[in-house]
Amino acid sequence: MKLKNVLIVVEDIEKSRKFYHNLFGIELVVDNDGNMILTEGLVLQDKKIWEKFLGRDVTAKSNSCELYFEERDIEGFIEKLESLYPDIEYVNRLMTHSWGQQVIRFYDPDGNLIEVGTPV
Repeated sequence: MKLKNVLIVVEDIEKSRKFYHNLFGIELVVDNDGNMILTEGLVLQDKKIWEKFLGRDVTAKSNSCELYFEERDIEGFIEKLESLYPDIEYVNRLMTHSWGQQVIRFYDPDGNLIEVGTPV
């Protein structure tokens, strides 16, 4: 068995597709009308469809998981992030862990937690 995808719930699926494309270069593979499969194993699911399917509300900013990306040019990435999304909500701005890795954490437009760090 192998893990194929990670699904995140989003309010505006097209806005989210553009967000992940603009920042991370992730491309659309399949659009299933409310469910988009993207490259890198990321799936976007329309919030209304997901809540109907589960019969439960989705809690934004639950902080129960994060999407993790690595970037060698972290300063360049931060410039791009702040240029494209100046109102992005940070969990923490650029910091350096005790083991030397630099990371930032922020929320996507739907409150999904993202971490971008330099390679370990």
